Amino acid sequence: MQPRDLNAEIKQLQKEIRILARKLERSETDRARLEITNRNKESLLKRVIGELQTSQVILEKKGADLEQAFNELSLMQTKLVEVETMAALGSLVAGVAHEISTPVGTSITLASTLMDETQLLLAGLKSGQLRRSLLNNYIEIAQESASLILSNLNRAGALVQSFKQVAVDQSSLEKRTFRVKPYLEEVMISLSPQFKQTLHTIAVKGDDAIEIDSYPGALAQIATNLVTNSLLHAYLPNEQGILWFEVIQQNEYILIQYSDDGMGIPENILSKVFEPFFTTAREKGGTGLGLHIAYNLVTQKLQGRMDLESEVGKGTQFNIRLPQSIHV
Repeated sequence: MQPRDLNAEIKQLQKEIRILARKLERSETDRARLEITNRNKESLLKRVIGELQTSQVILEKKGADLEQAFNELSLMQTKLVEVETMAALGSLVAGVAHEISTPVGTSITLASTLMDETQLLLAGLKSGQLRRSLLNNYIEIAQESASLILSNLNRAGALVQSFKQVAVDQSSLEKRTFRVKPYLEEVMISLSPQFKQTLHTIAVKGDDAIEIDSYPGALAQIATNLVTNSLLHAYLPNEQGILWFEVIQQNEYILIQYSDDGMGIPENILSKVFEPFFTTAREKGGTGLGLHIAYNLVTQKLQGRMDLESEVGKGTQFNIRLPQSIHV
């Protein structure tokens, strides 16, 4: 090989060595950068894992807090329902007590009058001066007093009997078989004091023989809440309204329709009436729980369905569809 060719080959080798050295240098630089990147990634991954673990702990705590809050709200709702039920029962007691006081007071007055007349009659007998006019007057007063006393006590007795059954049903909520229309009539009798200061009339329609195996106390609460809702919302003061229930047999179901001819419910709030605490009569004492309780009792306790139809100016109708026998 010629010296010139050897020099050229050496130069070429040196050039290739320089290229390889630069490549090696770049590789070392890239390797160093990669190590830094990996270390950064590892550090970032550890930080992310740490943050995720912290977030998990926070989420678990918040989940526990939310569960506790939900349980507290459920308990509070249950207590509010119980308070509303007992408040309705207390109002029923007060109304019935006030209503009973009138026939009982009248009976006492009549009995006192009859006692006075009896004393006069006895005095006449003892003195031997009993006149026919006195006897005739006594007989007339006795007949009239006895008739009025019997009528008033029968009225008081009917109120007491209705109140006893409705109150026991509402407080115990026991399941039994009962006739729907007569039972609703008993509930309406117990609510009659609420109608004393109004011009409204209420009626119960349907077949007396329709029976249901269910919870009468829940049905009484539902009927009470529906009627109270109408009295609070459906009419202006001094308006005269008609409220009525109708009981209809539908194969293995009982349809109870409750209607009033009041002002109706605006369409924009129609979907809200079953929500808890929603009321348009807060200033009249409305709690917004009446229809919410009624809806829950129908759909949960009585395993039925409840919906409503309403048109402003034409009244409102609630449709309650209940199974004739519920499964416990």
